[in-house]
Amino acid sequence: MELGATRVEVFADGRLTVGGEAISPPPGVDPYSAAIAVLADFAQTSGAPVVAEATDHSNGSRGRFQVHPDGRAEPVSPEEPSPAVASGSGLPAKAAGQKASAITREPGARDSFPTAIDRPADAPYGAPINETQFVRPDRPRPASGFRGAVYSATGGLVNLGPSAKDQEEAELERRIARPLSGSFNTAILSLKGGIGKTSTTVGVGMILAEYRGDHPCAIDANPDSGDLAERALGEMLYQKAKPRTVTDIVRDIGQINSLTQLTDYMHHANRLHLIAGEQDPALSDALTAEEYLQIKQLVSQYYSVTLTDCGTGVSHPAMAGVLPQATNLVIASGYAVSGAKRARNTLQWLAAHGYESLARNAIVVVTDKDQVSSRVNKRAIEEHLAGYCRQLITVPHDRGVADGDRISLEKISAATRRAYKEIAAAIVDGYL
Repeated sequence: MELGATRVEVFADGRLTVGGEAISPPPGVDPYSAAIAVLADFAQTSGAPVVAEATDHSNGSRGRFQVHPDGRAEPVSPEEPSPAVASGSGLPAKAAGQKASAITREPGARDSFPTAIDRPADAPYGAPINETQFVRPDRPRPASGFRGAVYSATGGLVNLGPSAKDQEEAELERRIARPLSGSFNTAILSLKGGIGKTSTTVGVGMILAEYRGDHPCAIDANPDSGDLAERALGEMLYQKAKPRTVTDIVRDIGQINSLTQLTDYMHHANRLHLIAGEQDPALSDALTAEEYLQIKQLVSQYYSVTLTDCGTGVSHPAMAGVLPQATNLVIASGYAVSGAKRARNTLQWLAAHGYESLARNAIVVVTDKDQVSSRVNKRAIEEHLAGYCRQLITVPHDRGVADGDRISLEKISAATRRAYKEIAAAIVDGYL
């Protein structure tokens, strides 16, 4: 290797190292472009071009090139005769004194390290030699770990790119934010109370609100004085809010003809819009299937994503309206044996009563709310329930969720936030 050159290695499995350090190319970026971008960061820091010696272990090819602070990359001509970098894949196929052939790009082929470019003799003047991208795309900023620390310490001059963990987070956010055509409804239900159904609705709703361009709506269809709005706003703020509930919308639905009028009946937790449940015990159990359908039809005119907190059970009157209108389901469960069995029974009941597709494509969310003893085999519960649904996602024990007060994305743990993001992404997956 040339004295002072930085070693760049591309391995057959797609791994990339620059100067001995593993680099994770951002999604859609090939290892060659990622290596050049890293070297450009080094060049900016030093104020001088960086010379690199590259080896592609997938085909044994080697090449030497330099990268300038502005991102320009070009082959380096050695002082003594030696192979130069050839076209397409970095093969040492040209002798010294000769120019390398033009860079070519076969459909689906990955980029190569820089080479010299010749215009074919018969090419008309001005004809592009190959497809050119005149602006280098910005490299994603690393958000955490060593890479994030280096980025911050150098004021952004050295950008090693996001880690594998950061890339996974970015992919979840991309899935959550996908544009939708139409209106979709996810019903969140369980056969047992107190196992994370409403907290899941609020947490996932807030994640959807954070990453989507449109506002999601959450409807409290719990017949037992549901506390959806209270969990989203907090007890003090909810008590000060205008006491509008689902009952008020049912009463005035013939007069609500615009989003502006509808939002006057709703509560707002940042970008998450909520329809509160009825708190009067004498009225809370009165929501019928027909009334729910009226509300759902109204909401679907203005919101592309709706979450319906259904309360416990599948047999109360409103469920006859909820289930036929649901695009997909989230079944809330816990690690307590009774909760796990009821989640399984819920899925079996759905499959036996004409909702097999909803059951098969359901998302089961197991929340470790009660921190059960070590006697409970959590892994066995997860594997058992996973056999009845499309996806099973676990939410760790979190005091910011378990205390029953306002749920704040700033106060929950990183692991709980990640779980809510996985649920939100799985929900949107079911819309497409």
